[in-house]
Amino acid sequence: MSRIGDFLREAGVFFLATADGDQPKLRPLGAFLEEDGKVIFGVGGFKNVYRQLQANPLCEIVASKRDGHWLRYTGKAVFETDEKYAQEMIKAAGLESIYNETTGNKLMTFHLEDATAVDIAVMGEGESLL
Repeated sequence: MSRIGDFLREAGVFFLATADGDQPKLRPLGAFLEEDGKVIFGVGGFKNVYRQLQANPLCEIVASKRDGHWLRYTGKAVFETDEKYAQEMIKAAGLESIYNETTGNKLMTFHLEDATAVDIAVMGEGESLL
């Protein structure tokens, strides 16, 4: 498992920051996958967050742990074309009631490219996790 994945697992909940025009938007997330050497996240294709990432793929994921360390994972969202990631995330996170043929809702998965990931202590220097 990656150091980023380890950090996110320990934090539990993390936040995704996007831009809606010139207005920053932030929302909590909790599900991710680690597969094929990537940390993969998911958002609903019917949600504003998906439209925001399509318009401007630059985003940031932030998480904090009880020990005072926090993660800043910044990059460009690149959406996956293989639906296996969405199916795995739906199953692993128990999201079947939201994303299914009856609702018509689709989970869109992405990873970050051209990314930096820094573990920062409250009063210390950051350490790269990549």
